Order: sequence, then C-alpha cells, then structure tokens
Amino acid sequence: MKVYAVVLAAGKGTRMKSDLPKVVHEVLYKPMINHVVDELKALGVDETIVIVGHAAEKVEAIVDDVTFVYQKEQLGTGHAVLQAKEVLADKDGVTLVLCGDAPLIRKETLKEFIDYHQSHHNQATIMSADCDTSTHYGRIIKENGQVVGIEEYKDLKVEHQDITEMNTGEYCFDNKALFNALSKVSNNNAQNEYYLTDVIGIMNDEKLKVDAYKIDDFDEVGGINDRVALAEATIILRDRINREHLLNGVNIIDPSNTYIARDVKIGPDTTIEPGCIIKGKTEIGSHCHIGPYCEFTNMIIKDNVEIKFSVLSDSIIENGVDIGPYSRLRTNCHIHENAHMGNFVEMKKADFGKGSKASHLTYVGDAIVGENVNFGCGTITSNYDGKNKSLTKIEDNVFIGCNTNLVAPVTVRKNAYIAAGSTITKEVDEDALAIARSRQQNKQGYSKKLKEIREKEFERRNKEKNKENS
Repeated sequence: MKVYAVVLAAGKGTRMKSDLPKVVHEVLYKPMINHVVDELKALGVDETIVIVGHAAEKVEAIVDDVTFVYQKEQLGTGHAVLQAKEVLADKDGVTLVLCGDAPLIRKETLKEFIDYHQSHHNQATIMSADCDTSTHYGRIIKENGQVVGIEEYKDLKVEHQDITEMNTGEYCFDNKALFNALSKVSNNNAQNEYYLTDVIGIMNDEKLKVDAYKIDDFDEVGGINDRVALAEATIILRDRINREHLLNGVNIIDPSNTYIARDVKIGPDTTIEPGCIIKGKTEIGSHCHIGPYCEFTNMIIKDNVEIKFSVLSDSIIENGVDIGPYSRLRTNCHIHENAHMGNFVEMKKADFGKGSKASHLTYVGDAIVGENVNFGCGTITSNYDGKNKSLTKIEDNVFIGCNTNLVAPVTVRKNAYIAAGSTITKEVDEDALAIARSRQQNKQGYSKKLKEIREKEFERRNKEKNKENS
C-alpha cells in the first residue's frame, strides 16, 4: 500500500520573534522541517507534500525531494491539508499528516503508527499521548473504543476534565476518506478557519472507524512555538542522540557538554571529549580520540585518528592521522594515512600524502602533496593572485625549510630540499637543493652606528614633543 505524507509548514511563528518562517529554525544544527522530512525519507514514504506559505522560498531552498504546495492564506489546519487535494485526492493509500514544527519525531514511531492504523483497519488514527490534566491540549473523546471527537482544553466539559489522553496533532488517514471529509469541513467558527480536527466528527457521521494510537514519549511530537521550546528541543535531542551513541560503544566523557547532530555516525571505542560539536553527515570510525573542543561538519574520519582543539569541514581523514591542536581543514581536503597536522595549520583543497607532516604555522591550499613530505614552520602555498587560484604540486620525500613561500603554479619534484626562507617561483628538480633568498652580508661595527642613529632620532622626537606641549 502506498504511503503519503503532508507536512504543515506554512505558518510564520510570530512567537519566534524572527523574520524566518518557524520551520526553518534549527534544532541541533538542522532546520525543524528537515528533521521531519528526513525521517519520512528514512521511512520510505512514497511522496511527501510540504505545505508552504509565509516566506515559502526560504523553506523551498533547504528541502529537497518533496512536492511543495502553496497555501496563500493561512485559514487553519484543515485548509492547509486541503491544498494538497490536486496532488493526492484521487490516490489509494494512507496519508500521514504531520506538523513541520515537531522535529523530534522518529521514523520508528511513524512506522508503528502506520502499522497500527492498517492492522486495525481504521480510516483515521490520531496519534495521542498521556498528559497531566492541567496540560492545555485537546483531549481524545472515546465511546466504546471509537474516537468520537477531540475536545479543546478551553472547551472541556466537566465530565471530560479527568481525561489524560491528548491529541498530539499527528494523524494517519485513509487518503480518499480524508479528502472526502475535508470537502465537508466548514469555517463556521469564531476564527473563520477550517480545522482538521473537524474531519473526526464527519467520519463518525459516516460510520467510519476512527481510533487513537498512544505513544510513550510526548517529546517526540511537542510543537515548537518560541525560542525557549527551541532550546529545550535541542537539549532533548542532544540527550537522546548521546545516549544512543553511548549504548553503541562510544565513550562520551560529558554528554551534557557534547553536541552531536542527528545524522552523525560514530564507531565503537571512540572517545569524544567535552566541548565537541559534530554536525552534518559526519562519520567517525573506531578507536579515535576526539577533542576537547573540536567542531566537525560533514567530515569522514577513519579509524585510529586523534584530533584536538580543531575545526574541520567537508574533508576526508584516513587511518592513523594526528591533527591539532588548533588546526583548520576546509573544502575538499584529503589527509592520507599517518599524516600529521600540528598547531595553527590550515589546509583547503589539499591532498596531503601518507606520512607527510605540517607541524605548525603552515597554510596548504590548492595543493597535491606526496608521501613523507615535511613542511617547515611558517611555510605557505601562495595559491591566489587576487583573481585566480593555482595548483602547487609537491612530490614524495620533499623537505621544505621554515618560512618558505611556494608561489603557485609550481612543482617540487621528488627528494628535493628547499632552504629555509626561500620564495619558490620555478619548478624544483628531483634531488635538487633550491635556495631563493638574498646572500647574507655582515657589516662590521655597524651595530654601534645603528644605535647612535636610533638615539639621535629619539632625542629629536622628544624635542618636537616638548615644543608642542610648551
């Protein structure tokens, strides 16, 4: 049976106090809407329709592989779902209706929800959860196992005030039954809006089976309406993710001070020190030692790697590499086995060979570096002429002395040696020694003369200063 999903993402979210639509705000480094859509993708939903409205272009810019439907006016949840009529109304299957501002939902919960709906032969199933009687959510009203209505908290009748089963705002419907009922929903209410909850009464009138599926963790479906809830959701998700990693054999020293995004993968026996932020689709292998205070984005890090106090993004690190402290990787670097990047080393678009070393104060950009190359302190590849980027190529077993400038495009052949302080602008031959600096001159006794010149200049400046102040 086909499974479809409608995600409601048209609202502004005025309580966020932001120019951005609510669903674009991030929970643990990912926009809310992407959390929901990514779980639907992982579930294998056949088609996802995202209802957009306020600042629709900002939602469309960050979500892919979905069908967008525009809601010109926000006239209630029923009206929002009805916008998907042209896409879905004539299709057989089941349709999930989810809130774009409830980013903690899990694909496992959605699968159980759909399975329950189908196995009980329901036309509508409401996801519910238990709550305290003072909680301001709509209550599920049942008679003989049938959900006959959803009563809003402010409208609760005296005989319903002890009900603890609440509506979470997530639904599963027979698709055709949903759109048939939506066609009969009216806006005859104080807000002049079309409410999705009204389809429950309509389906009851048509003798269709309406049920509720109760979940254990309300945190999965709680909507985010302001920055406080946004921060609380981040903490909930952080703790959930860190717990999963701990149970899978990752050693997280301080889970309350470690932030690992939802799509990150980490192998067993890897240690994560406090202060780390690991984002995007980063993958870390086994037996690594990470931290403290590292930030990774979209990294692939193999086994037995040690990294500390470093910021790395969009790169690949092979086995046995040692990085940090205070290193920076960005944009398509590939660091090969057993290489070393030391303190205050930055690389960009660099292929850095096996066993090569840049121990400190070095910049390697737009470069291909061979095996067992040694970069002396203060070496840079001068890859940018103000308009164009050019390539530096360094072959195996090259030794580069301190404070060397490699002005691209340039090639240094195998086993070459570059003297400290050189500025290399031409190709260096294999096995050659390159020296590109002025010859040293020693002027005997000139130190004393320089001292006299400095003292005279100091006296002159003092006289001028005194004259100005008199």
